Amino acid sequence: MSQLEKIYGVHAVEALLRHHPKRVKQVWLAEGRNDPRVQVLLELANQNRVSVGQAERREMDVWVEGVHQGVVAEVSPSQVWGEAMLDELLDRTEGAPLILVLDGVTDPHNLGACLRTADAAGALAVLVPKDKSATLTPVVRKVACGAAEVIPLVAVTNLARTLEKLQQRGLWVVGTAGEAEQELYQQDLTGPTILIMGAEGKGMRRLTREHCDYLVRLPMAGSVSSLNVSVATGVCLFEAMRQRSVKKAAASQK
Repeated sequence: MSQLEKIYGVHAVEALLRHHPKRVKQVWLAEGRNDPRVQVLLELANQNRVSVGQAERREMDVWVEGVHQGVVAEVSPSQVWGEAMLDELLDRTEGAPLILVLDGVTDPHNLGACLRTADAAGALAVLVPKDKSATLTPVVRKVACGAAEVIPLVAVTNLARTLEKLQQRGLWVVGTAGEAEQELYQQDLTGPTILIMGAEGKGMRRLTREHCDYLVRLPMAGSVSSLNVSVATGVCLFEAMRQRSVKKAAASQK
């Protein structure tokens, strides 16, 4: 194989063929695989004039590290969005934007899960610091199940400075911290909101915390003191989604 990126997994490859077909140079299927999910890939590849080949599973096992499901695509290298693109996203967004910030999440599985949840909850984008954070990799794309091809991942050089700029644009910064007095469900998340999740184990950095307008915590009823960052992200994002749905429904009845 060439220096092209190798993306694997049915969902990830299907998402690329649907949303970024020009990036896909070749699709490889495991010999003998001929099921309805593969038929969808074949149709998309044919529509976009993407070549499809077959390979032995043992050969594909060498190409990638992970469960490839008998599907591997060679694609042109992806680019993480830059800070300038964030302003463009906000300029063309109607309604109250919801942005997820991951302050130093380093596990690619957590990043992939957060991207998937952020897309499902209607977030505008996911922000990460350029340094000491996970970035887009084949593992992240596989875990994200196609969301990595849809929701923008924006890497910023200085997270604190970026938060200041976003606050000047009218967004409110809500950080999560176990010691916060206010619970998540007491916080209004219906306006333009930036939701910050801290790194695995360490939580938010001090400077990031200082730029928060509000701090909230997840109520814990059991014996554990915290949740995995991807699970906590899902709880927070879907609470924001719930609040916004309630507000929208109430407005439509007036």
